[in-house]
Amino acid sequence: MNAVLPVSSIYVALSALLVMLLLLRVAYLRNSLKIGIGDGGQSRLARAIRVHANAIECLPLALLMLVMLELCHAHPMGLHGLGAALLIARLMHAQGLSAHGGYSFGRFTGTVITVLVVIAMGGWLLWLNFSR
Repeated sequence: MNAVLPVSSIYVALSALLVMLLLLRVAYLRNSLKIGIGDGGQSRLARAIRVHANAIECLPLALLMLVMLELCHAHPMGLHGLGAALLIARLMHAQGLSAHGGYSFGRFTGTVITVLVVIAMGGWLLWLNFSR
């Protein structure tokens, strides 16, 4: 049986795995540091919590837009390009912010790419809907 949305389902699945890995890292740090609520003043745990939260803040809207584009019959190669760029951006952001709380190439570039991908998907969705 083939997936109904073969392109976006790949990026939804990979993004879900990323979010779960980030969640497991928070759980591991909480357990090893014996901190149940908050970050206990531990900067490493605070960053891990923030990395996970940022993924949760950014991915749902972007993935919804990717699904909507596929439902509007957008070109699969364009969908793969946007999906891959989004996933790479979120990985870069997670790595950059995990390393330290200040500026990092990964954090900055991941954020910029995420914003550009969401803007591109929004524009493409509007174009698909108003050009018919």
